[in-house]
Amino acid sequence: MAKPLEVDVVWQDRILNQVSGLQYGQVIITVHDGRIVQIDRTERTRYDTPAAQKQSSKEGAKSTNTRDKGQQSAESESLRAVQ
Repeated sequence: MAKPLEVDVVWQDRILNQVSGLQYGQVIITVHDGRIVQIDRTERTRYDTPAAQKQSSKEGAKSTNTRDKGQQSAESESLRAVQ
């Protein structure tokens, strides 16, 4: 049977401190033998693409679609070799 988790006020404050202000990400709480031993915080930053860049990306995708199939195949082979 699992031991009941012991969370005192100190750990509650630490967890709240890690979660506060987190917009995108995760907080991982590691428990060993029924006690919290570690808190990991991973924060992500998301950037919105400006409208001008979105438009140029769409145009670039159109020109990519019209390229020669042989050229696309050669590029795919190059990428696989690099990986």
